Amino acid sequence: MPTVHEAKTNLSRLIEQAERGEDVVIARGKTPVVRLVLVQPHSGARPLGLFKDKYKIGPEFFEPLPQDELAAWEA
Repeated sequence: MPTVHEAKTNLSRLIEQAERGEDVVIARGKTPVVRLVLVQPHSGARPLGLFKDKYKIGPEFFEPLPQDELAAWEA
């Protein structure tokens, strides 16, 4: 388990280890403080219409808010 100082010196090597799926824990002194993990790539674009027909917005959604509720939002 590398220390913070060793991690600064060997960051590229530690990143390569994380990319291979290895567990990389960095310690402050002898105390483990952080884990270096691989960021998972985005799986791609979200499909259009993902929630189609699951939620309905009625016409009341577009009506003005009552004055007391409007005042609460603007406070």
